[in-house]
Amino acid sequence: MPNTPWSMRAASAALIAPALTLTACADADDDAADSDIPLVLTTFSVLQDLTAQVGGDAVQVDTIAPVGAEVHEYDPTPADVAAATDAELVIENGLGLEEWFEQFIAQGDAAVVTASEGVEARPITRVPGHPDDQGDAAEMPTDPHAWLSPEKALTYVDNIEAGLAELSPEDAELFAENADALREQLEQLSAEGQERAAAVDGEVYVVSCEGAFSYLAADLGLTEHYLWPLNAEDEGSPHQVEAQIEFVEEHEVETIFCESTVNEGPQQQVAEVTGAQLGDTLYVDSLSEQDGPVPSYADLLEHNIDTLLEAAE
Repeated sequence: MPNTPWSMRAASAALIAPALTLTACADADDDAADSDIPLVLTTFSVLQDLTAQVGGDAVQVDTIAPVGAEVHEYDPTPADVAAATDAELVIENGLGLEEWFEQFIAQGDAAVVTASEGVEARPITRVPGHPDDQGDAAEMPTDPHAWLSPEKALTYVDNIEAGLAELSPEDAELFAENADALREQLEQLSAEGQERAAAVDGEVYVVSCEGAFSYLAADLGLTEHYLWPLNAEDEGSPHQVEAQIEFVEEHEVETIFCESTVNEGPQQQVAEVTGAQLGDTLYVDSLSEQDGPVPSYADLLEHNIDTLLEAAE
């Protein structure tokens, strides 16, 4: 947990509690299948925690891609496919995140909720001169990582609440109460992050491995640079490393970052050449284990915003 005191932490404690008992699909037990509690599958651990916070004890929530997995190109296991046949609802991110989802969901009859529905999609930030930028006419891929923005996450909460209420109308009041508390959390976190970012003297840079931070950068007024865009054929190529080195040196960036589910080796090369510090790991596509730094979605947001802003303060 970051050292910076955030006023929302006390409020988050009760909301985080349901996530502590979650299990991956492969670990789902037979008792759940025999109970009257509906099974909800989410595509990765961030959505699992959000759904568990809204659903409370009225639903069982499992994740398809386990903690620590890279969700973009995850390959569902036979156990995942079997779980899909028991689920009554499956919640995906959308925005092109889960390349495997359509084939997976065809295995069952569960209803599907797209958590990002209604979010205005952003392209991954174009980096002039970057080897993966083919010029003004080229289309950059959509950035699916809208959950990294606490503002955009409000839409996720709305969609999850609506999906759960349709699944279990008798629990709609519980879902609404939990969702309202979560929305209040996110609004407070967003306001505090923007206030901190505005107080920083000078430009704040998000120099990351993958181009995943366009939504958060837009929220906080940050400048994004990355080694590779989403799903690049080459990740950490010599040309990408060279472009990152040039950016870091030109802008005198002191701290650069990488994400928990990708190879940080190329970013280490950038740090060695430029003298920049390789900062704390950022969490994007997965929560950590329960004893790690980001066992819940609230922790993930706090950790990332703290890590980026503390490096600039």
